[in-house]
Amino acid sequence: MPELIAPTTRLRSAWLEARADWGPGAHEDGFGLRAADEVDSPAGFAAWVARLAEPPQPDQAQGRPGPVGSVYRWIVEDGRVHGGIALRYGPGDFVLRFGHIGYGIRPSSRRRGLAAWALGRMLDEARARDLGRLLLVCEVGNVGSVRTIERLGGVLEGVQDTEFGAVRRYWITL
Repeated sequence: MPELIAPTTRLRSAWLEARADWGPGAHEDGFGLRAADEVDSPAGFAAWVARLAEPPQPDQAQGRPGPVGSVYRWIVEDGRVHGGIALRYGPGDFVLRFGHIGYGIRPSSRRRGLAAWALGRMLDEARARDLGRLLLVCEVGNVGSVRTIERLGGVLEGVQDTEFGAVRRYWITL
């Protein structure tokens, strides 16, 4: 049975195996990985995991009150990292561009229902934080994510062009 766990250095090898499954240069949604993160060395990996656990920060860059933060979870089963999911919250523009929830399932673990299962758990986390309405964004051609989001109540707002290509924007009311 899969579980959602907080990122941990204990699963470094399993996470690196998942990253290798995506292939070089691929973006792994839901992991909070930035271009500047160095995750190949144990020290770099530990620094990245520590950053993911940081508390919410004031949204001073946008001049708005309130915390901006993320809750990161890894989708793990039998010591294997299948993917990651992140709940982003706060008044920041990042949330309005990329959505409240982002997730990714490694290629070899897809088509098992893991994304829908993890998204359902993250919707529970959003309810616990009193978030009433969530934006989810996916690439237009990502049929798996379209089906997952719609199955969990996503209502299409529309399609928007971004610097990364066209995306579908969905809202889920909790």
